[in-house]
Amino acid sequence: MNMNKYLAISAFLGAITIVLGAFGAHALKDILSANQLTSFETAVRYQMYHVIVLLFVNIYNGFSEKQKHRISTLFIIGILFFSGSIYAITLGVSAKAIWFITPFGGLILILGWLLMGMYFFINNKNVIK
Repeated sequence: MNMNKYLAISAFLGAITIVLGAFGAHALKDILSANQLTSFETAVRYQMYHVIVLLFVNIYNGFSEKQKHRISTLFIIGILFFSGSIYAITLGVSAKAIWFITPFGGLILILGWLLMGMYFFINNKNVIK
């Protein structure tokens, strides 16, 4: 995938994050319990963190296109699974039906961070030689 597409996806996910944050703060504050609202806010926060990282990854010149693709793919899937499952659960989908998706999404996000760190190390090691 062209890196400009990842930047466009990042911008789109960022816009969705703002919409969902506003939706949670205004439309859901009287509907959800305090615990549910906290979970929803966690999903929004993690989504925004990873959108910012996606932007960084795709404008950073120190990663190859292949490295950007791999990191971006992990973060996008992680956002969809982690934040998406929390949104679904707080909006009424049975947690029992999709309980495994949230930790799986978290694992994918962790793998994205680890892969990014590994690429920083490998790329820096190649520059030092």
